[in-house]
Amino acid sequence: MNAPLRTVLLCTLALGACERSRAGAPAPTGQPTAADPGATAPGPADPATPRADHAAAAGGVTGKILETMDSGGYTYVRLAVGDGEQWAAVNATKVAVGDTVTITNATEMVDFESKTLGRTFPSILFGTLGGDAAGATAGAAANPHGDGMVAGTSTGAPTDAPIKLDQPLPKAEGATGRTVAEVFAQQGALAGQRVTVRGKVTKYNGEIMDRNWLHVQDGTGTAAQHDYDLTVTTSGTAAIGDIVVVDGVVGTDRDFGAGYAYKVIVENATVTVQH
Repeated sequence: MNAPLRTVLLCTLALGACERSRAGAPAPTGQPTAADPGATAPGPADPATPRADHAAAAGGVTGKILETMDSGGYTYVRLAVGDGEQWAAVNATKVAVGDTVTITNATEMVDFESKTLGRTFPSILFGTLGGDAAGATAGAAANPHGDGMVAGTSTGAPTDAPIKLDQPLPKAEGATGRTVAEVFAQQGALAGQRVTVRGKVTKYNGEIMDRNWLHVQDGTGTAAQHDYDLTVTTSGTAAIGDIVVVDGVVGTDRDFGAGYAYKVIVENATVTVQH
């Protein structure tokens, strides 16, 4: 082999080694890398995997607002972040293009379809607005027809402290009537059975996975036992603060993907608001 050819060959091999070193180990066959422009994010039924650079252990992201819009009781913002852009959503609040904001307690949803906006976001962080603007959203009630997701539901455990009531709400009437704590205590026997529960709506998230999601509490149960907050899915609507009677089927160890997994849940419920 002549000298010029040998030199070219050595340089080519060295360049290839450097590129492999920078890229790291190749991805397994069929698994696109983040750098692959043709990579397809997992669908809504798959567990949402937070991006390490956007929703790290702290579960948040800081960026300058490039675009903002309000819909369904939520404020959507397109943020300029260190390595690009990221969509996020918080309870409706007043922000403006050019503001720098921090989204805390963030959970990523991939291929999330907002029916109120008529668009799908390849990646969006649902969380709360940190910093000076946090107080503006802390008490904001989501519109019953909203389409957001509150962070912190990945284990099915409640994220708020038990609400304060003068006394527990009366148990729903009839043979299927149960308190929230009783549903948890009797979950083995009640799995697949219909129950009726009276409670106060503490959270509402609409049109996620073709259903609406309520959290209800009735003053029974304790924070230590995690048996005071019951998640309900329904096609009905309610507002945060409503006293409702829900009638549905008890599900146990239900995992819907996208961060929605529950030890106990009441599904396909009818919701009656008490006046």
